[in-house]
Amino acid sequence: MGYGNQNPFVPKHLIKRFAPDHDLIRNHKHLRMFGNLLHDPNLWHMNRRSVSGAFAVGLFWAFIPMPFQMIAAASTAIPARVNLPISVALVWITNPLTIPPLFYFNYLVGVWFLGAPPEGGHLHWDMEGLMEVMEHIWQPLYLGSLVNALVASLTGYLIIRGLWRLHVISYLKRRQLQRRQREVNRGR
Repeated sequence: MGYGNQNPFVPKHLIKRFAPDHDLIRNHKHLRMFGNLLHDPNLWHMNRRSVSGAFAVGLFWAFIPMPFQMIAAASTAIPARVNLPISVALVWITNPLTIPPLFYFNYLVGVWFLGAPPEGGHLHWDMEGLMEVMEHIWQPLYLGSLVNALVASLTGYLIIRGLWRLHVISYLKRRQLQRRQREVNRGR
């Protein structure tokens, strides 16, 4: 019995269901600048390498406080030839609800690494408040962001690689068990 209609990589279908549409990404106003580079089939593949690499790219840029994170993720995913929709979608981990706690955590990590005391007073982690105190907090914020981006990127990469491998091993064991069961049934 071959693969038939069964696909051994069910997570692919789950990921595809939540990933942005290829045409939506190819025609996005900020991503059109990549032109024909977006037609590379490797950017749309769903395999262990491309998905784990996409998690690394997307998680890295999600932790860096900057505008247009999607463009940065796409600019990294294209030469790395990892899944573009996943890379771009993952930067939305940072959104208006998650930015304040995430960037405050990044700031605290940066303060810890620099050995500096945290900024006194009450920091307001909205856009207006950040602009007022940015000259005082930019070094620990960006250092903490870089450290957390690297940790999240590596962790995401390793977790996806491991989960993908476990899923494949599980599928192969089930398939082997089914094959043995058919052989036993034929022998009766």
